Parts: sequence; C-alpha cells; structure tokens
Amino acid sequence: MDLGLAGKTAWITGASGGIGRVIAEAFAAEGANLVLQGHGRFEELAAFAGGQSWATRCLCLRADLSRPEEVERCARAGSERFGRLDVCVVAAGRWPREPRLLHEASVERIRATLDDNLLSAVWTARAFLSQLSGSGPRADQHGASLVLLGSTAGRFGERHHTDYALAKAGLRGLVTSLKNEIVLLDPRGRVNLVEPGWTMTRVVRPELSRPGVIQRVTASMALRQLGAASDVARAVLFLASPVCARHVTGEFLSVAGGMEGRTLWSAADIDEARARQMPDS
Repeated sequence: MDLGLAGKTAWITGASGGIGRVIAEAFAAEGANLVLQGHGRFEELAAFAGGQSWATRCLCLRADLSRPEEVERCARAGSERFGRLDVCVVAAGRWPREPRLLHEASVERIRATLDDNLLSAVWTARAFLSQLSGSGPRADQHGASLVLLGSTAGRFGERHHTDYALAKAGLRGLVTSLKNEIVLLDPRGRVNLVEPGWTMTRVVRPELSRPGVIQRVTASMALRQLGAASDVARAVLFLASPVCARHVTGEFLSVAGGMEGRTLWSAADIDEARARQMPDS
C-alpha cells in the first residue's frame, strides 16, 4: 500500500537511538526526505546515514533538545533544505536505568528526566508547529502529522521510575491539546501518540539480560513477548500516513503485546503474604 509519504519530509528526533534509527529507515524506505536529529551519538548517526542509498535526501543535525533555541534551529534548517516539514516524529527520550524511589531520587535526576522526555517533546512540537505556521497546509490536502513516542509507563506507572512515568504521562496531555491547535494551522493536521512497552533495544538489553526479568515483564502481556523496534516503527508509519490515518488524531496507540499493567508481586511474594495472613492453629 502506498502510504503517501514519498516526497514528504519527516523530521525525526532521537534518530541516533535504537528505535529512532529504525523509524528513520522505515521512512526512508517509503521515499521520504529525512531530517535526523542526534546529540550524544551524533557522529555515529551521521556515519550511518552517510552510508545509505538515501543519503542525498537526508540531513543530519546535532541539537540539544533541552535547549529550545537549538530545537528551533534544527527545524529551520530542515525546512530550508527541503522546503517544508510534513511529519515530525518525537522519538528522543531517555529511560534512567537506576531504580530509585521518588523520595530517594535527586532533584537533578528528576529535572533531567523531565527535560529529556517531556520538555524536549514540548520544544520539538513547538518548533514543528512554528514551521507549519509559516509553510501552511499542502495543496494536496495531505495533512501534517506530529507523532510522539511515549511509554506504557505513562499509562500504568512504573515503580522506581516515577520521574519517567510522570514525563511520559505528560505527553498524553500534550497530544490531546495539540490535536485542537494543529488544525488552526492545517485543517488536515493530526497529532497522535505511540506508547511502546518493553522493547528490545541496546539501552534496555542489560536490564533484560538479567535472569528472570523477561519472564517478569512479559507476565502482564497477552502475547508474552518483547517488542522490536520495527514494531514501533510500523505504528509510527501508520499514524504519520496521510492516507492510512487520515481521520485519526488525538489517539494513543499502545505497542505492548496487550499489556494490562505491571506485575507488582512475584509468586514467592504472594505465597509469603498468604502465609502471614493465615490464622494461628
């Protein structure tokens, strides 16, 4: 099926990460122009993109998304190179690996998590909409699309990662508000959220390699399997498509194997609790 993305320009943040890079490859395969943002691993991203067959329709930019002025510079550069930005995929984010109860987490960690996962998305959306206000809607009525990557943590919460869950939950409010703002700039414009669950990437591989972790995290999933970056990329392509998702906006699409929430207690924990509750004989 033709997704209507050929010749469109997609700005993808976090393109140096595992999921972001696969999303970039998926858009490239559809014939889209690419504006790829990276920061900490920018050289790796530039080297990867430079070796692809689609390198001539790709612009790689280094930007610190916690700094609004750098985000705006990135959006302007992409728009100047390709004439306009049609799609924005906010894939940048960071999961703090160290488990911390909220009262034990430092103020610096909490602020950094919000910067990396919520405020960076705000600045990116702001810059994308600013460019859209200048370019206006397309003549072919293929509406602009803003797709944000959240997390099931924003829906179910995540013990020891309250800061991360808070940041990802904030994206839901961003989406439900911006869906009513983007149409003032483009009557066919759409804003949606993809919420991956546990997905095998380089960042989480050390955590998932610990004995028993995969069994624990898949215990609340109907499909009982980990997601792949390509699963997330396909969901993003669907929502970005002005053909397939023409009438889809303000929605939250979970890519989590039918997850219903986190398993709080192991079988051993439950047996121990039951034993404590047994009346004395």
